[in-house]
Amino acid sequence: MSAATPLARRAARKARNQSSLDMNLVALIDIFTILIFFLLTSASGIELLQTPRDVRLPPSVSQSEPRETIVIGVSATEITVQGRRVAGTDEALSTDGEVIAALKAELDRLRPAPAAASAQEGSAEPAGPGVTLMADQAVPYSLLRKVMATAAAAQFGELSFAVQRKALS
Repeated sequence: MSAATPLARRAARKARNQSSLDMNLVALIDIFTILIFFLLTSASGIELLQTPRDVRLPPSVSQSEPRETIVIGVSATEITVQGRRVAGTDEALSTDGEVIAALKAELDRLRPAPAAASAQEGSAEPAGPGVTLMADQAVPYSLLRKVMATAAAAQFGELSFAVQRKALS
């Protein structure tokens, strides 16, 4: 029997001490699946309204979260409903009366059909579906008043204003 050289003994010891790393990938895939599911469900609770570039919203410290409604946008030049232009601000301001005809026609088209079970009188339910008014802070109040009167004439019972959330000081 021949004596092993120091180099051969070192190689044998290295091979004996070196164990293969066995990793269970199924468990890692399960963990990542659960993590992705958690991130997707928690991210879906965030409600953001897309603000047009030409609309600067007024700041507010309101803590209430927005809900799914029809969005009326009022910029310095036009009135939009769900992103679709319905009237110019100049023509809306020059109309006689408080109702903007083109806006009312569009709101009538978008109003959902009344529910089979009507709300009981005295309940906390709003009188009709809601709208969110996303108006530039420089728009004159007389135009906002006409837009609000038109929404009321189209049987929309709850009106919310979109604002830019600012930090509490």
